[in-house]
Amino acid sequence: MATIEECRAALDRLSDNMQHAEGDVRAAAAMDRSVSCHITDLDVTFAGRLTGGRIEVRDTFSGPPRERAQIRLAMSGGDLVALVGGELHFARAWGAGRVRLEAGLRDLFRLRKLL
Repeated sequence: MATIEECRAALDRLSDNMQHAEGDVRAAAAMDRSVSCHITDLDVTFAGRLTGGRIEVRDTFSGPPRERAQIRLAMSGGDLVALVGGELHFARAWGAGRVRLEAGLRDLFRLRKLL
């Protein structure tokens, strides 16, 4: 089980990776959307914005998301760390129900390039 600090560090690494991406991935990351990531096993939510090719975490709080973000993720802390570390493939984790992603249809099409 990952700690809150490890999850926050994983989100920071993901943000750095997105900012330095090129081509289609960089274009997909260039959206301006509200984002939440609920860490289910810790019952903690990171909330912020995807803007300028980065994820800016603006708030961390206990429990599920307080507001409905435009892009919503939910997973265990260990899965978040494994996804960002390249040890877990997003499509397999999503297909197995280990990761939930909710967003509008247009955003989902753009996000598939990131994931």
